[in-house]
Amino acid sequence: MISWFFMGLIVTILLTPGPTNTLLASSGIQVGVRKSLSLIPAEALGYFISITVWGALIGSLAKQFPMIPVILKLFSAVFIIYLAFKLWHQAERQQDYSRATIRPSALFCATLLNPKALLFASVIFPSFVWHNFAAYVSHMLIFLILIIPIAFFWIFLGKKLTSNKISWLNPFNMQRTASLILLGFSVPIGYSAISSL
Repeated sequence: MISWFFMGLIVTILLTPGPTNTLLASSGIQVGVRKSLSLIPAEALGYFISITVWGALIGSLAKQFPMIPVILKLFSAVFIIYLAFKLWHQAERQQDYSRATIRPSALFCATLLNPKALLFASVIFPSFVWHNFAAYVSHMLIFLILIIPIAFFWIFLGKKLTSNKISWLNPFNMQRTASLILLGFSVPIGYSAISSL
């Protein structure tokens, strides 16, 4: 059974500004929404490979070292809190979206190396997913489906930032909101890790 909490965490982490989302927004600014849609499969493939590799590695090590998932959960909770504070304090800085036209291969590499993939594999995806193929397929399928509207949102946001017609839709408000949401999600992750000690 796939929980709403799992889906909420995925949406929250995917919405958080980072290297992949910055590239998607950059492409929306440079070439518009329609021409940027080819980047979405590249993001999905990058996350699919990276999460699967990290998950398989964590799943195999957890059998020999049962404390690894607990340590990773604690580390992830601290990382999410750090990310939340970083987003909050950097919200006043203007993001640089003026890059060269983004190619799918560049977005794929950025996503493959994105630290969010380790976070997804170690904490967001339930640990049983790495030992049950059917559970892995269903959870990964939901993850890949959720990527589509969120990637589209970042491309669309990039396009809207150029027009500046919606005053509240700006990097400052987006980062402050993401920061607060991340702090909210760090609490149950940290509690889950501490309660399993």
